Amino acid sequence: MTRSLSAHVEDWKYKNPIRIAGHTFTSCNIVIVEIREENIVGYGEASGVFFLNETPSTALDQIMAVRDEIEKGADRMHLLDMLPSGGARNAIDCALWDLECRLGTQTIWEKLNIAPKPQLTVQTIGLQPTPEDVASVASALNHAPLLKIKLDANAPMERVKAVRRVRPDARLVIDANQSFDIDLLSDCLPVFKACGVEMIEQPLPRGQDAVLETLTPCIPLCADESCLDRTDLADASKRYQMINIKLDKTGGLTEALLLIEDLKRAGLRVMVGNMSGTSLAAAPGFVVAQYCDLVDLDGPLSLICDRALKMTYDGSVVAEPDKRFWG
Repeated sequence: MTRSLSAHVEDWKYKNPIRIAGHTFTSCNIVIVEIREENIVGYGEASGVFFLNETPSTALDQIMAVRDEIEKGADRMHLLDMLPSGGARNAIDCALWDLECRLGTQTIWEKLNIAPKPQLTVQTIGLQPTPEDVASVASALNHAPLLKIKLDANAPMERVKAVRRVRPDARLVIDANQSFDIDLLSDCLPVFKACGVEMIEQPLPRGQDAVLETLTPCIPLCADESCLDRTDLADASKRYQMINIKLDKTGGLTEALLLIEDLKRAGLRVMVGNMSGTSLAAAPGFVVAQYCDLVDLDGPLSLICDRALKMTYDGSVVAEPDKRFWG
């Protein structure tokens, strides 16, 4: 069959600005890949890795650079050698998975031999101006049993205590987005433990976290920016107890599944996250979620609108995508 690849950039607006340590996002810029064989099309979406200065435009350049090889029939395993990990490879990889499923007789669940189960996702609270503000948002999310609190170095302990006061019922996880140093982390750990925090994500900056090898934390630490793909695992496994897999970081579902195998062998816990995005990004992330201890796939809920065919959320529980949509 004749194969063709096309790609374009889209912009999706958030309901409210999303603030994390060092960054504020007002919209979600994404690149879409469509790979067609005859009248069948597979779709993939990526935002890119912002902290590595990836953008949809840089991803688009990478995608176009390998278009000829993809159109000549290069498959997902070849793609691992054609592009580095990142948004460009993710968008192509997910489109190839989708195309395979649409051309064949198996859904992605049948291809992977797993029975999909609905997943409880965190509901994320972006960085707020004051502890009172973060408590107010947490209170408004009274339907959400699992909250992820974005923090920076400004009064992190006070913010977590404020959330716990208004949501004594909620499970809590923390994301510092590289904003702590080791002294602040050491001060926070016993306070967070007393507040029932279950995990701290990426407390120290990527490249400055070797000191964690000497720390025995009372709360599991999770690598996000410090573990992009399998090449980072040797160091990350000495510093963290959990790894957050994001398809934009791994460069697609193919690498993510290989990374999961390595994580399981290493005895590390597994989380799936997202760089926000529409349901088209969350759908392959939901595949990863089937192997995970913690799920963060609430990105589509932050958008003003989503795709016509989309992921189904019942409060904080997300269900498998309709096979007409993806996979």
